[in-house]
Amino acid sequence: MEVSFSKEIESLRLGTGETFHGEGILAITKALLQSGVAYVGGYQGAPVSHLLDVMVQAKPYMDELGVHVEACSNEASAAAMLGASIHYPLRGAVTWKSIVGTNVASDALSNLSSPGVTGGALIVVGEDYGEGASVIQERTHAYALKSSMCLLDPRPDLAVMVKMVEHGFRLSEASNMPCILELRIRACHVRGSFAASDNIKPAVSTRALMADPAGFDYMKLAHPPVTFPHEKLKGDKRIPAARKYIVDNQLNELLPGKHADLGIIVQGGLYNSTIRSLQQLGLADAFGDSDIPMLILNVTYPLVPEQMADFCVGKRAVIVIEEGQPEYIEQEIATLLRRRDIQTPLHGKDMLPMAGEYSVEALAQGVSQFAARYVAGPATALAQQWLDGNRTRRNEVTAVLNKPLPPRPPGFCVGCPERPVFSALKQVQQDIGAVHIAGDIGCHAFATFEPFSMGHSILGYGMSLASRAGVSPMMQRRTLAIMGDGGFWHNGLLTGVQSALFNGDDAVLLIFKNGYSSATGTQELISTPSSAAKDMAADKVESLTHTNTTIESTLQGLGVQWMRTVHTYHVDKMRATLKDAFTSDFNGLKVIIAEGECQLERQRRIKPWIASLLSKGKRVVRVKYGVDEDVCNGDHACIRLSGCPTLTIKDNPDPLKVDPVAVVIDGCVGCGLCGANAHAATLCPSFYRAEVIQNPRWHERLLAGIRGSFVRLLQPT
Repeated sequence: MEVSFSKEIESLRLGTGETFHGEGILAITKALLQSGVAYVGGYQGAPVSHLLDVMVQAKPYMDELGVHVEACSNEASAAAMLGASIHYPLRGAVTWKSIVGTNVASDALSNLSSPGVTGGALIVVGEDYGEGASVIQERTHAYALKSSMCLLDPRPDLAVMVKMVEHGFRLSEASNMPCILELRIRACHVRGSFAASDNIKPAVSTRALMADPAGFDYMKLAHPPVTFPHEKLKGDKRIPAARKYIVDNQLNELLPGKHADLGIIVQGGLYNSTIRSLQQLGLADAFGDSDIPMLILNVTYPLVPEQMADFCVGKRAVIVIEEGQPEYIEQEIATLLRRRDIQTPLHGKDMLPMAGEYSVEALAQGVSQFAARYVAGPATALAQQWLDGNRTRRNEVTAVLNKPLPPRPPGFCVGCPERPVFSALKQVQQDIGAVHIAGDIGCHAFATFEPFSMGHSILGYGMSLASRAGVSPMMQRRTLAIMGDGGFWHNGLLTGVQSALFNGDDAVLLIFKNGYSSATGTQELISTPSSAAKDMAADKVESLTHTNTTIESTLQGLGVQWMRTVHTYHVDKMRATLKDAFTSDFNGLKVIIAEGECQLERQRRIKPWIASLLSKGKRVVRVKYGVDEDVCNGDHACIRLSGCPTLTIKDNPDPLKVDPVAVVIDGCVGCGLCGANAHAATLCPSFYRAEVIQNPRWHERLLAGIRGSFVRLLQPT
């Protein structure tokens, strides 16, 4: 079964007089219901996955409220859902990870923001920016600017975040503009509490249906010639209406400070880190009160010119704290001030890093320069002392290790069904030569790390087959495109497979069919094994992916003529199939479906079953692999071919041998890859397969006793 959010779902029922305790993204989910949202959609992805996961698992409660929940195939389909708010007084919310998700959704967003919305439309994006991100380093801000959508960046405090969701819908309705609510990773996972309110059942919902559709109105279409007056409406009415709402409801926060002749303008999402950096400079107390007045932009677009001018006028200097590049906010503030002939010195990227996440250390280094120029006192010295202390501690750790801290790149899970395929691919390339490999978004992207180091490009989710189209005609050897079943349904079916078939391309496509959208949290797909199949196989350990052949049927329906399905753990068979695909006389698209159930889901399925058997005293057999240290020659080819975290090294027990030997440590799930690799690549025969029997039968105990006695007799005394 998938990850359960039963506890989180119960917190969605809290009402007036009760207190919500939890993390940021769940608070946002509760705020949507308190706002009377009528429909919710989205595409899963960190750091906002929980929003959609909780909503999907809370479907019975959503049905009670009349809220429609849709797990969308990609971000574009999620953004298109918001079209319901163009004509109707329906509040809708969609969610995805940005910036990659916003890129996918951009077509629908442009066509939504042109006619504008009647009901409130809120887009909750996980601003996956900075050192902990898993995507390209870009910002959502550009989309708000180009399409004239309000951009909310709430201060990471649960009460403020909830307030901004509720105001986000009202702001959208007041301005007829869609609103984007961006949440950084830390905001999504910040913990706290807020006073809950009753959830609001939407006036129009799945329980209160509309009798008739809206009347035809050409102005509600994003189609010339009405797109031209739409553009005027943005500047003449919508943005002014948004600015009025922002001021009337005090969405941006103004905090006073004793240095009234200075100022800090900060994105709301960076407030916590900014306050912490000021504390290190001695410019803020433990309660978060800053000595320098602050203007916290919970709405970063549109800015209110009068608000910027009133805050900056008469000050000796103001610093703008804006994460990422370009410095959209700083440039706009500078323009607004100069148009009003306000000559207050404006700082920002001249003191702070142009790119990268604004950690507390990065902010302290930049703000200390501002303080050194304008604030009398020990602020700079305090900051430098703190920064030097951090550097000293790092150096001390390095000295203990006698080398820098080792990098810890992510990798395949233990027993991942995708690792054997790359082992086979590594062997194939030894036979036929190096192959151009177009990688993709997904767990399989971990193959770009050692020991595989495979993948020449990653250009978008499900885009691998499309991205090799410019390479294939230029290569003597066939190219390989890799995608998962999540990427296949997200984008790969049309942009890759359909295009390759239409153009008659001669290429190889490898689809990992593990049954789930695993990289985003093992959410279900159209090709996920059915609930009935899972229930029937609850007491089985084999893979379930073969019970759903939707991918195979779809490919056959499109006209794929060369297709093979191979279980991933059969390294020798996978190696032979890959070699056949690269050397076959067939000219056209060749598809290999690498079938193997996601190991995380497999373990979630079989562990409760094994635990129940043990609790009943029933016999359980567990497979364990190991290495005979007397046979191992210490060349470690097995490790270079596998990369499994449980296959590592230890000191050689033979004092006459220097090289450490391979060893399988605890954590092994018994997938058998190490042995399969040894067989397929003809490595040393040092691997063994053992069966560990718990609650053995009487004759097994007897046989084990006889074997043990015989072994002891053969051992030297």
